[in-house]
Amino acid sequence: APAKIVQEQVVGPTLGQEAVKGGSMAFLISFFVIFVLMLVYYNNSGWIANISLILNLLFTISILTAMGATFTAAGIAGLVLTIGMAVDTNVIVFERIKEELSWGRNYPTAVANGYRRSLAPVLDAHVTTFMTAAILYYFGLGPVRGFAYVQMWGIVLNLFCGILISRTLTDWFTSKSTHLEYFTTLGKRVFQHAKFKFIEFRKVTYAISVVVALLGLGSLIYGFEYGVEFKGGRSYTVRFDKPVKNDEVRDDLQKVFGEYPIIKTLGASNQLNITTAYKIDEVGANVDSTVERTLYTGLSKVLPQGLTYEEFDKNYKVGSQTVLPTISEDLKRGAIIATLVSLLIIVGYIFIRFRDWRYSLGTIVALLHDVFVTLAVFSFLRHIVPFPLEIDQHFIAAVLTVIGFSMNDTIIVFDRIRENSHNMHGTDNATIINKSINDTLSRTIMTSLTVFLTILILFIVGGEVTRGFAFAMLIGVVTGTYSSIFVAAPILVDFAKGRPLGENAPAPAKAKPAAGKA
Repeated sequence: APAKIVQEQVVGPTLGQEAVKGGSMAFLISFFVIFVLMLVYYNNSGWIANISLILNLLFTISILTAMGATFTAAGIAGLVLTIGMAVDTNVIVFERIKEELSWGRNYPTAVANGYRRSLAPVLDAHVTTFMTAAILYYFGLGPVRGFAYVQMWGIVLNLFCGILISRTLTDWFTSKSTHLEYFTTLGKRVFQHAKFKFIEFRKVTYAISVVVALLGLGSLIYGFEYGVEFKGGRSYTVRFDKPVKNDEVRDDLQKVFGEYPIIKTLGASNQLNITTAYKIDEVGANVDSTVERTLYTGLSKVLPQGLTYEEFDKNYKVGSQTVLPTISEDLKRGAIIATLVSLLIIVGYIFIRFRDWRYSLGTIVALLHDVFVTLAVFSFLRHIVPFPLEIDQHFIAAVLTVIGFSMNDTIIVFDRIRENSHNMHGTDNATIINKSINDTLSRTIMTSLTVFLTILILFIVGGEVTRGFAFAMLIGVVTGTYSSIFVAAPILVDFAKGRPLGENAPAPAKAKPAAGKA
């Protein structure tokens, strides 16, 4: 069987250096922001979360170094996301401890109950996120596998640091008769004793979800901008001496290629990404060289006069990527399979953990809601936003990560619904769900906020390489938080039909009437 190259990617050192610089800057800024946020919101107990965060990152980097992992932009994105998720365990535990303290528990009891009662939702959330990362690693290729690899290690170490190390440090302070403070002025004011009636708005949110579903299905008809690895073609990153006009460059290249290429601005207006399917189906030793020389000819108007092809190839073409249609079909198939497998495994896991098909139904509807929103944005806004919105491997990585992350919020709410259903005997399901959402609102917002801030920083300063991934993640974090509260939980009410949402506590026994005198 003859061997042939079906995918080739060339990145010049300048482009690579900029990607690494942007990702590293996002990493440092994210670390600083989360570090400060923990102290501002959780008082001196925030030092426990920050120590856990530092150890998590040190362990992750040490393991990746020992394993000989490659330093890539996608790997940096995985580290940045790890920062956002590294404090999730501490947030869940701290919020439970604050809740126990507000109920009048003494400090040792509140701490013990906080860690014990937070263990189940923490494990469930991390298991589902790990499964989606493992599926992404299995079906992904190249840099995306590196992202999934970093994420899996980050999840495992997050559990280790957030549960074992944090508890050990807390117990050490307790043994010294030093009680950590979990409340600040800000922490006392935000979402404490909230009594919002979320379930009463479910008809409105159902209508919104129907619109979202229609837009998501409509996006399949309207189409997407596929990355070069999904449609096949050659993509070149070219840097000019001065800013150029995309429309003029596109018209000039159409004359030599015979078709309009896809042109996007990368960063400054003097750097373009040019994608063309010109001669992609032809094979031969000189095809790549022919396409590049044709590109050089089409760009002659915006290149310095007298510039030779060799000088153009060395100094102006800073990156290139080639994917034949054969591998693009394999990538599409793998992406679809990975998404479907993730959904099925998560739904099955939720059914096993909660032993109630209604929880699985709420989960699948919420996850589909999140996927539809992301698809609609990438389809209908692809010609509006000033940066590329492509369906590529990074997009698939973002979708699968969103699926896993969205489960964090949903599981936290579901776990409290099950707990309250056991304790609030005889209370209607709507009241139980409203109370459960309000009870967990602070931790839901905080876990989403930490990830949102880190991804926002990656989107702003991380560079063009990870911008599409970061944008998809930003959408997913917002919609995941929304769907957990307004989609997944309300479904339990309408499909409960008066039945309890969990194993109810036994009804209190009625006192026997006193025997009368003879």
